[in-house]
Amino acid sequence: MSKNRGQAPLTDITEHRTSEGKLYLCVVKDAWSNRIVGYSIDSRMKARLAVRALENAVDARAAAGMAVAGCVVH
Repeated sequence: MSKNRGQAPLTDITEHRTSEGKLYLCVVKDAWSNRIVGYSIDSRMKARLAVRALENAVDARAAAGMAVAGCVVH
């Protein structure tokens, strides 16, 4: 577990089957607070799925006045 809030984000991509096809969920979780800080959902698992989730997390942290410089994504 990270000693500093927002400095050790974890990521995961999960495939969910629906009646309309597959959906992919990419989440960014703060290991310190155990909270989801960013996510992205798409019908295709492309690099953009992860990029959007990370952008979402960075935007959320910036809005909360928290810097993300020095973060290492796992």
